[in-house]
Amino acid sequence: MSHDPELTDDWEYTLQVPSDPMAPCIARRTLRTIFEEHGFLELADTAELLTSELVTNAYRYSDGPASVRVKREGDRVRVAVWDTNPRLPALDGVALPDGDGEDDGAERGRGLGLVQWCADSWGGFALRDQPQGLVGKLIWFELGAPAAG
Repeated sequence: MSHDPELTDDWEYTLQVPSDPMAPCIARRTLRTIFEEHGFLELADTAELLTSELVTNAYRYSDGPASVRVKREGDRVRVAVWDTNPRLPALDGVALPDGDGEDDGAERGRGLGLVQWCADSWGGFALRDQPQGLVGKLIWFELGAPAAG
């Protein structure tokens, strides 16, 4: 699938981003490059959108840095965003705004709805008292290449 025969089939990248309003933009651009270079162009737009939503949430709702991990396993790519806030958002019952134009908080709260709607699978978990001292939360999603045949 990759452009370069020297590249391995499975790969992993981690991007560390500061608590900065530019973090979502930097994460989007980095992710697009990874997806393009590894031959997952058909998934790049969706991956960019969902990563941007998760990194934006990390910036808005945590006080520290965040990291984005992108990992390919076979025909699937998993993107995970870690931040320093251990408070896990409600993962059940998230939904997209109904689009009727009424102000029902549509500017906030739809990011996880987009992740749920667009990703092949997704989830999250809080990190507390980890041996490495890592605390916070991790929200992830997976996208898969179209099945052959």
